[in-house]
Amino acid sequence: MKLLYQTHSPYARKVLVFAHEAGLAADIQVVHQETSPIRANAEVYAQNPLGKVPVLLRGDADQADQADPSPEATSALFDSNVICEYLDTRHQGRPLIPREGEARWQALRIQAVASGLADVGIAVRWETTRRPETLRYPELSANLSRKLVESFDWLERELDDNNDNNNNGGGGDDSAVHVGHIALATTLSWLLFRGVGEDFRQGRPRLAAWFERFESRPSMKATPLSGETHD
Repeated sequence: MKLLYQTHSPYARKVLVFAHEAGLAADIQVVHQETSPIRANAEVYAQNPLGKVPVLLRGDADQADQADPSPEATSALFDSNVICEYLDTRHQGRPLIPREGEARWQALRIQAVASGLADVGIAVRWETTRRPETLRYPELSANLSRKLVESFDWLERELDDNNDNNNNGGGGDDSAVHVGHIALATTLSWLLFRGVGEDFRQGRPRLAAWFERFESRPSMKATPLSGETHD
């Protein structure tokens, strides 16, 4: 498998951390592709009509060159949620996306908040640093920033209430880790990396402790964020 990746994308990092947690990292060739909302990357567009990473190319070149290649050999997968769903079918260990019951809904709702945080964080960065100052919309920036704060406060309550903190989801108890934890840790790490919004660790001891534990995992240490966006 080949992963079209970007070293400063929270979505791409989520997939790679998931692959490490699932024991699949060695089976994936990581290929860096630089993209931005105002810079088209033809190689990425050729695989994803949205022009964004991550993109997972399944199968291998030999299969794709056959007269009647399988769909798996020629079909690219995107976005991060879909790729993680696929990877969870490719390993023999405990599912990182619970299959049923309350555990599934708890994992997916944490993932939903994490994905929203990443989307909002990127929008805040555009409105505060990346867009030319004369084109910025302060009211929009203020309301987007509120979404960050409200989400941080929700996580401070809910991670503890759902025992995600106590069950670790990060430190040493692998049985507790799920896709929501992975999405959340990679998003929070990106917010700190880019300096977007307030520091979520201030005044939120449960969330701060959880994040510190998850950041110590080998999967996070193997996938550090780096680089700047090139427009």
